[in-house]
Amino acid sequence: MPAPIKSSIRVLNFAWIGAIGFVVDAGTLQILYSSHTLSPLYARAISFPLAVTATWFLNARCTFGDRLDSRLKLRYGLYILGQSLGALINLGVFALLVLIVPLLSSYPIVPLALGSGCAMVFNYAWANVLVFPTSVER
Repeated sequence: MPAPIKSSIRVLNFAWIGAIGFVVDAGTLQILYSSHTLSPLYARAISFPLAVTATWFLNARCTFGDRLDSRLKLRYGLYILGQSLGALINLGVFALLVLIVPLLSSYPIVPLALGSGCAMVFNYAWANVLVFPTSVER
């Protein structure tokens, strides 16, 4: 398959898996927030790690499966590190919007979507270049 087509498929896979991660994140956030037990920020501290783990498994198999090698623990660690850095972008946008626009505290999925979208570009670049590089030793 030509490289541009393979790259496009990889980006699309990453995006749809990100959408699944968004559903995991948003669903968990909404359940925890709707129960009135947690604020949006605390609920997000639980929902985000669940979403990251879900996307790791799917991306490792579906998006970058052809680049997997025997160093899964190392790759998972790098993925978590990248997602953690992306989380600074994601959570930063989320918190900023919730704090600056008080109305958004009542609709936490809106700042969640904006934060997730901002972080996706960084997360893909990190995963594509550092976690699942094109030249892996087998």
